[in-house]
Amino acid sequence: MLRKVIGAEKGLMTRGSIVAVAGNITRPSRTAALLTAILAEVAARSGGQGRLVELVDIGPELFQAVVPDSFESFEAFAAKRLSSRARSVIKAVETADALVVGTPVYKGSYTGALKHLFDLIPPNALAGKPVLLAATGGSPLHGLVIEQELRPLFGFFKALAIPASIFALESDFQGYRVERPDLLERVSRAAAELSDVLAMQRTSRRLEPALATA
Repeated sequence: MLRKVIGAEKGLMTRGSIVAVAGNITRPSRTAALLTAILAEVAARSGGQGRLVELVDIGPELFQAVVPDSFESFEAFAAKRLSSRARSVIKAVETADALVVGTPVYKGSYTGALKHLFDLIPPNALAGKPVLLAATGGSPLHGLVIEQELRPLFGFFKALAIPASIFALESDFQGYRVERPDLLERVSRAAAELSDVLAMQRTSRRLEPALATA
């Protein structure tokens, strides 16, 4: 799904937005199922609204664009090269209060579709943004992708990749459903950590005006 809203109803005041980006290029997808479960848990704990973006839907529109020239503003590039739907996805990623990013593991790394999306994100757009990382794969060795590939990517963006992460094997799923108790427990723990970080950031923002005038 390009847009699947989880949590507070559209139009109601929410306590933050959480955008999940699933790097799957096929459907059905265990990665998308995992991120849906994480989003639901984070939304329930934080009172925020979750949005799921699957690259199987938006990827073809993103692939029409190349990385902006260093002398060209992103706004000018986006207006010329990206569809309105692609621009909407990029804006949602940039303005979210938190991200959940997940990928199936292909050839020992995250998908090219996921890399291309983040190639289109300006370098400073994610600074300080909490990110929960997840991946799915067929071998326990694929779990290294989170630490060796995904975490350095978000380190480049100066995002706040939380310590908790989730790697799930194909055997952890019931078909394409997240139902096994051990996986549900890991989802709950990671979602709790992300929700705690969101709560701390909200508290910090509320205190900033008072601290500035103290």
